[in-house]
Amino acid sequence: MRATLLATGVLAGALALAHDPTADPEKTEAWTPVPPVVATPVGAAPSDAVVLFDGSSLAAWESEQGGEAPWKVADGVATVVPGSRGIRTRQSFCDIQLHIEWRSPADSRGHDGQDRGNSGVFLQERYELQVLDSHDNPTYANGQAASIYKQAIPLVNASRPPGEWQSYDVIWKAPRFSEGGGLLAPARITVLHNGVLVQDDTVIAGRTEYRGAPSYEPHGCAPIALQDHDSEVSFRNIWVREL
Repeated sequence: MRATLLATGVLAGALALAHDPTADPEKTEAWTPVPPVVATPVGAAPSDAVVLFDGSSLAAWESEQGGEAPWKVADGVATVVPGSRGIRTRQSFCDIQLHIEWRSPADSRGHDGQDRGNSGVFLQERYELQVLDSHDNPTYANGQAASIYKQAIPLVNASRPPGEWQSYDVIWKAPRFSEGGGLLAPARITVLHNGVLVQDDTVIAGRTEYRGAPSYEPHGCAPIALQDHDSEVSFRNIWVREL
């Protein structure tokens, strides 16, 4: 309550200054804290990012079963080896900004629905942002590309044709749990697909489930995982910024 009253008082003071034409403009200037400088070179990760895949190796990743990541790396690209299982980061994360680029196989049109270029980005190993060739490919709307699988339909379908590179830019806010394991705040996600807003501060209902309703169980920071769904989906330029 005290913090609320203080914030209300500060806001009232600011509004009073804003409507006073004689007020000193310096009274509304905030000089601290000074934001840290982050270099943003064109075509490269920000200077404060954790680079998870730069095209050279999957050293930052491991098999979901432990051990070396089994996917193919060639020409700056990591590609799923169908049947080899998924991979996950060796490092765990909570709140992040994530950039990842992906490409469904050019020949994925030989299949339909969920069988076309299927993979997934799992935040904290539990919550799936769907990867799928959704260009002219009808399927259930909460299972198409950029859906939160079986939970949230994307605002639009921004998919490019199979064989073309696509990007996800994600703001992820991890769920919060009490010391006793109760849910204090659900996870939330914002996603831009190829630069287009497709998930706008979407509330996550719980762990991704293929069957049944999602629910939460308490957990801490956890790896990012990429799914092997029996399709040769490729990935490149993967980085995160911890928030």
